[in-house]
Amino acid sequence: MALQSSGVTFRKILSHFPEELSLAFAYGSGVYRQAGPNSDQKNAMLDFVFTVDDPVAWHTKNLKKNRSHYSLLKFLGPKIITSIQNNYGAGVYYNSLIMCDSRLIKYGVISTNILIEDLLNWNNLYVAGRLQKPVKIVAMNENVILRSALDKNLRSAVTAAFLMLPESFSEEDLFAEIAGLSYSGDFRMVIGEDKTKVLNIVKPNIAHFRELYGSILQENPQVVYKTQQGRLEQQINHIMDPPGKNRDVEETLFQVAHDPDCGDAVRLGLSAIVRRSSIRQSTKGIFTAGMKKSMIYSSLKLHKMWKGWLRKTS
Repeated sequence: MALQSSGVTFRKILSHFPEELSLAFAYGSGVYRQAGPNSDQKNAMLDFVFTVDDPVAWHTKNLKKNRSHYSLLKFLGPKIITSIQNNYGAGVYYNSLIMCDSRLIKYGVISTNILIEDLLNWNNLYVAGRLQKPVKIVAMNENVILRSALDKNLRSAVTAAFLMLPESFSEEDLFAEIAGLSYSGDFRMVIGEDKTKVLNIVKPNIAHFRELYGSILQENPQVVYKTQQGRLEQQINHIMDPPGKNRDVEETLFQVAHDPDCGDAVRLGLSAIVRRSSIRQSTKGIFTAGMKKSMIYSSLKLHKMWKGWLRKTS
């Protein structure tokens, strides 16, 4: 994944936090334009994820700099906060509805090791799922293992999408499958999220998805990538009998490919992972954000869902 240029706003916001970050990225409707109820970029909340090698040390410093960002859990100290971060939900600790440089932001903190595990093995497909879609990398260190895991996550997303698509399909079909991987089974897609969320993400951002996946697709022996026409054709024999030895998620996906119902099998497997992690992470969010902020955040999500429903029926 190439290091993308970031705006002054992102760098300025990052300056308010402790510097020890292995990766920091911004994502969501406040970063990339979306269709539908999330189309208002100017007033959209900015979402960040901060990846840190030592969460206890990072939260210790952040509690000194930004104590007001935390719920009542701040009184339990950085070790308990880190334990909650690592051992519950999807391994992320979110502080929500924070005013920073006149922008409303939300930021999650995740351990570098836990992120690498998710990228390679899709344990939760939570932050790994965020990184399968275009994001703005604001800061990144020279962690070779992390960089390799980020690349493998993208390649695994492509392989999973191939298994759920026909022999011939468009770029939009592919990117919609990839963007939908981490929403499959997410209970928030039933309560609180706009049902057309995936297409609203993909349609205005085809160029950004192409930038993210273009080189992977051109090098992939499984497909013929007709860039001018924006179409792809699968080479089934490569999927059924891949060259060389694959590892991690990709190895599992290639094994599943021998099942004639492999697409359904992949969807069921992903749904089980995402359903579990999304429910646990959302439950955890009630405590990390605090009851008041959780109610405000939930009402904003429901409002977006209602706006999306009105658009569809009007």
